[in-house]
Amino acid sequence: MKETIKKFLPYVAVGVLSGATVFGGIELTKEQNTASDTGYFSTVKDPQTQFVGMNMSGLGEDFTKAAKMTVPAVVTIKNYTNRTAGRSTEQDIFDYFFGNPRPQQRQKPDNMPSGMGSGVIISPDGYIISNNHVVAGANKLEVVLSNKKTYVATLVGTDPNTDISLLKIDEKGLPYLNFANSDLVEVGQWVLAVGNPLGLNSTATAGIISAKGRGIGILAQGSASNPIESFIQTDAAINMGNSGGALVNTNGDLIGINSAIASTTGYYQGYGFAVPSNLARKIVEDIKKFGIVQRGFLGVTSLDLSDAQQVSQYNQQFKANIKPGIGMYIRDVADNSGAEDAGLRSGDVITKIDNVTVSDFADLSLAVGSKRPGDAVNVTFLRNGKESTVRVVLKDQKGNTKVRTKADLTVSEKIGAEFQPLNESFKTRYGLNSGVLARGVVEGGEIAKIGIVDNYIVMEINGKPVNSQKDVDKILDGYTGNVQVKYVDEYGRIYTQGFKMPN
Repeated sequence: MKETIKKFLPYVAVGVLSGATVFGGIELTKEQNTASDTGYFSTVKDPQTQFVGMNMSGLGEDFTKAAKMTVPAVVTIKNYTNRTAGRSTEQDIFDYFFGNPRPQQRQKPDNMPSGMGSGVIISPDGYIISNNHVVAGANKLEVVLSNKKTYVATLVGTDPNTDISLLKIDEKGLPYLNFANSDLVEVGQWVLAVGNPLGLNSTATAGIISAKGRGIGILAQGSASNPIESFIQTDAAINMGNSGGALVNTNGDLIGINSAIASTTGYYQGYGFAVPSNLARKIVEDIKKFGIVQRGFLGVTSLDLSDAQQVSQYNQQFKANIKPGIGMYIRDVADNSGAEDAGLRSGDVITKIDNVTVSDFADLSLAVGSKRPGDAVNVTFLRNGKESTVRVVLKDQKGNTKVRTKADLTVSEKIGAEFQPLNESFKTRYGLNSGVLARGVVEGGEIAKIGIVDNYIVMEINGKPVNSQKDVDKILDGYTGNVQVKYVDEYGRIYTQGFKMPN
């Protein structure tokens, strides 16, 4: 027996020594880096691939720096909305003619927000950028800093076409983020998303840029009339509540405003989308300087050749023979537009704007939509297989090359809705002496805030009957006081609500 033990003693000793070495190595690694327990590979110049091990301190320091800069500059935004507050039902006249009645939803208490999102402080004097959908319809907006200090914010302006909003709080010396040049962002670049997802304040998640120039069709589903979608796509985890938060590079510079996710569940599944910082910056500069967003247009309707299904449908509808490919096929050119002035015509294929390749609609909408009326762009196009370039001076939708201010807005633009006359047979049938149908109600606009949506009937404004858009314009053009609106909802209930006429 003793001989047997002696025989195995060398192996036991080696085993104990090996175990001690491994244990010591693990403990040493823990001391060197407690931030990560995952190895990664790195390619070096020699050119061999080496196992770096568990030391990710360089990467950790980069994210630590970005997080320290970003978290204090990202805020929580609480949206207090109560669409039915203060409405008094006068009578039910249409006997549910708009459709079957729905059960009344229980209203939230006045001290409970209807929704919450995120925002980014972009100047030390309290300007905050967020999403339009975060602030839409708010009666009150409350901003909570990372240090828990709370403010009531002023909504300076919004733009549904880019899903950007600008708020202001009364404070100085605030931490803020600088805008980076989002045109320089590259696929594969490390990024950090910071916001307040699912009620978890000051949450940072890391990922990479997965793609650029993504159009996902989400803005067209809302109140955007001319959406600009050229999102930065990232796999950094983004959930409900992250909207309006920051997407930053490893230096802590702002490269995007987190806006949306692609998900079948409503929660993170690996696809998040952010408005590029260059576009977001242009929008807030317009709002601060002019009070409204300045938008340039080429003046064309186009077909995205990169969308084979769209091309096929077009060919079937118009019995055409257009081939899928790269670029934007011009279907029509608007009268008195910059495109018409420059000689562009139906059948041309736009391939570049200012020497930047236009592969699809997202590229075109960003390249043109980020410009102002009066700006000029160089448009490269194909005509009968030959490439040409022309200089196009952009105009607004009314054919003007000059920028507009709030004072230049129409009544409909100021209150966020247009109005269509009711036909006489409708009035007779339902016993109405007056009324106009609300159309194109803008989310977050004054009309929307008092509970009116598309197809509601406005009967009176400031006690005066209205039967056309001209009637509405006559009452409100130049008016600066409180506005009283009497209207009918989808169940035939009549309400009277008011708002302050925007300057």
